[in-house]
Amino acid sequence: MSVRNLEHFFSAQSIAVVGASARLGSVGATVLANLMSGGFQGKIWPVNPKYRQLEGLAVFPEIDTLPGCPDLAVICTPAATVPGIIASLGRRGCRAAIVLSAGLDATGADGRRLRQAMLAAARPFLLRILGPNCVGLLVPGIGLNASFAPGAALPGRLAFVAQSGALVTTVLDWASTRRIGFSCFVSLGDGSDVDFGDLLDYLAGDPDTDAILLYAESVRQARKFMSAARSAARAKPTVIVKAGRVQEAAHAAYSHTGAMAGSDLVYDAALRRAGMLRVHTTAELFDAVAVLAQPRRPAGGRLAILTNGGGPGVMATDALISGGGSLAQLSAATIERLSQGLPQTWSHGNPVDIIGDAPVERYRLALDSLLEDPGADALLLIHAPTAIVSSAEIARALLPPMRSSRRPVLCCWLGGDSAAQARSLCRDAGLPVFDTPEEAVRGFQQLVDYGRNQRLLEQVPPAGALPAPDRAAARARVAALLAEGASGVGEADAKMILGAYGIPVVATDTVRDATQALVAARRIGYPVALKILSPDIVHKSDVGGVALDLADDAALAVALDAMVARIRRLQPQARLDGFTVQAMARRPQAHELIVGLATDPVFGPVVLFGQGGVAVEVVDDRAVALPPLNRVLAADLVAHTRAARLLAGFRDRPCADLEALYDVLVRVGQLAVDLPELVELDINPLLADSAGVVALDARMRLAPVVAGSDPLARLAILPYPDALERHVDSALGPLVLRPIRPEDAPAHQAFFQALAPEDVHFRMFGMMRELSPSQLARFTQIDYAREMAFIATRPAEGGEETLGVARVSIDPDNVVGEFAIVVRSDLKGNGLGRMLMACLLDYCGGRGLARVRGTALGDNASMHALAQACGFEVSPGADGTVEMTLDLQASGAR
Repeated sequence: MSVRNLEHFFSAQSIAVVGASARLGSVGATVLANLMSGGFQGKIWPVNPKYRQLEGLAVFPEIDTLPGCPDLAVICTPAATVPGIIASLGRRGCRAAIVLSAGLDATGADGRRLRQAMLAAARPFLLRILGPNCVGLLVPGIGLNASFAPGAALPGRLAFVAQSGALVTTVLDWASTRRIGFSCFVSLGDGSDVDFGDLLDYLAGDPDTDAILLYAESVRQARKFMSAARSAARAKPTVIVKAGRVQEAAHAAYSHTGAMAGSDLVYDAALRRAGMLRVHTTAELFDAVAVLAQPRRPAGGRLAILTNGGGPGVMATDALISGGGSLAQLSAATIERLSQGLPQTWSHGNPVDIIGDAPVERYRLALDSLLEDPGADALLLIHAPTAIVSSAEIARALLPPMRSSRRPVLCCWLGGDSAAQARSLCRDAGLPVFDTPEEAVRGFQQLVDYGRNQRLLEQVPPAGALPAPDRAAARARVAALLAEGASGVGEADAKMILGAYGIPVVATDTVRDATQALVAARRIGYPVALKILSPDIVHKSDVGGVALDLADDAALAVALDAMVARIRRLQPQARLDGFTVQAMARRPQAHELIVGLATDPVFGPVVLFGQGGVAVEVVDDRAVALPPLNRVLAADLVAHTRAARLLAGFRDRPCADLEALYDVLVRVGQLAVDLPELVELDINPLLADSAGVVALDARMRLAPVVAGSDPLARLAILPYPDALERHVDSALGPLVLRPIRPEDAPAHQAFFQALAPEDVHFRMFGMMRELSPSQLARFTQIDYAREMAFIATRPAEGGEETLGVARVSIDPDNVVGEFAIVVRSDLKGNGLGRMLMACLLDYCGGRGLARVRGTALGDNASMHALAQACGFEVSPGADGTVEMTLDLQASGAR
């Protein structure tokens, strides 16, 4: 389930309070009092056989005696009674219930049994449950306070959803004192039915909500959450506090990657991939809303600071640099303009200190100059109160240019009552206002981070896919290893699998004894490296299990004997399966990196990247990303490490071949997708320099998968579904009908530009010459869990060309799909539309959709004819449009 029946929570006209009470301090009494005092204009029906009247309302003994079906029920009774009450509500026709009762959790056998019974009772009626063990729900716009919170919420346009009941009441009180209003305030509780994914989907389309704020302690259904979060973050600012930042997952002993890919790091990666903004405190949460509420976004992270005091400017600079930000470098023209209008004692740089005695005119000159400087992405105004001119007077003078600025402007009015009016004027004008320089800088950095995450959603990877890996060879080797009972995969087998995926590796042989080692070394060519091979030794260098730069047979023999003696002394119980002999990679200017895979208990496989070598965990420079990856996402992963600056080159060290590195990361992500048995991978070190990359050492850990299980179930983001590709013959020759992928963006733009104006009008319900970057990304970077777009392609000079596209957007409940289709204008009449529509309907039928529908303009006769030919019912719609509907279950379309 997802958004189905959620509207009953937020627009209820009648509410049953099951367990309403007169006992002072009880949940039933508090909920009823809150409903009565909140201004709710609908019907309130208390239910309790012990009373005949409460709060002046008639009380009903049981659900069946209610005068009507309640839109919403609030259950305040003991846990054992909840399943029966849910069943009674369902039979009565109720479709939404808030279960405040505790004791239906998964921590004990009784709680699990009751929770399952509650969900089973609700399922036949599609009755949605908020909770259990929650504080309740507030919808201030309709006066609804169906909670036992100690206070009410002010009406506004922020939605707040939290798992923690204690935090709900705290934030509610905190926000009320600051006059912050809400479209809704939701306590999620245990989230047994309605969860974050459901509410994100609903609130993304809620016209009364401008921004979504979340407090999360855990996520259960990763793919559902990611799909909903990506959709919501594209629609409106979505900000989250994820609690529990300490390392949660147990460190895996097998690999560095398993130890380093902590759960909080994975949450960071998931939220960034979704386009959300993560903050770390509730204060930051509301600061972020103030910043994101203004419509301007900085193009980068360069901040100009205007202040009338040196101290506050220094404080802001310290906070900015410490947080990884940068001061704008003012142009010579700006410096000259400021020097002509400011006292000689001004700071002559950024921050721009206009001195404490500044009159209004000086502020205006400095502000105008900085807003026009091309090197500044945003401006921070910091004002300390003086007796020269009031803060309010300065605010009134500066508001017109600050409001009309193309760049974001943030304000920090220092002081107490003397600055209150200035703060109020700026807030009323829609400008973000902060009390301290540090808070203002933090708000700016939130704006930069959010913009970066949003731009990541819009970036288009370069055209052209990597060559297909030898999946069959890799899968065969994995199957053979598992058949042998192996879980740890040694270096030679790991490199064979990496090689099958096109990841450069050094030549490596596995040998059992000195004689085989000498033969292997001569074949590979000296110098060589010798490494111990043992399932009981994880980090070979810790026990002297690695010897490098062995120049000849004699050196190899000595090293081998010494290595065996050392292992027998240090780890006498360790099994010695042999050795690996590999070519020495002489790359003196190469960087040692680590690339790996780990399996997160919530989000599944994650790709890790960072600085490698034997001190990898001490250096602690790493970032993770969710697969699948493309080159844009791979570049973003690298950019989140300190290693990125080293790889860019310094002194006499040239820039590393970053494209080769990105390719390795993309291929490692593909390994995670293709091999469900692969639970851990270390490539350490991966050498990277200007000549490319090569894996020196690698190891893997495997685990068998359950027979018949979905191999993609562990992935939080569905990969490109290559199984849906079709090769067809047509009047235009051989074509490929396949799902669209991000790399198709250039061809898709060319396809759009080849459409006749009339076809653009029919498809877009308006006129445009080309797709904007955000539109192009939205059309090509689709969520395969929620939508599908099939394109018809054929070879063309430099790649492929797109001839037509049919797409369907599927509702979160997987019931209805909204379709659209367009064929290149010069290729109509060749049957492309029928072929694409057939492909799309087969897909929708296979997914189990009940209906497919679409809307066309009234004069789009060819679309009407195509729909009718494919079995759609065509009927007049609103505003001169035509509605096309196909019942897939009735038509048997597959």
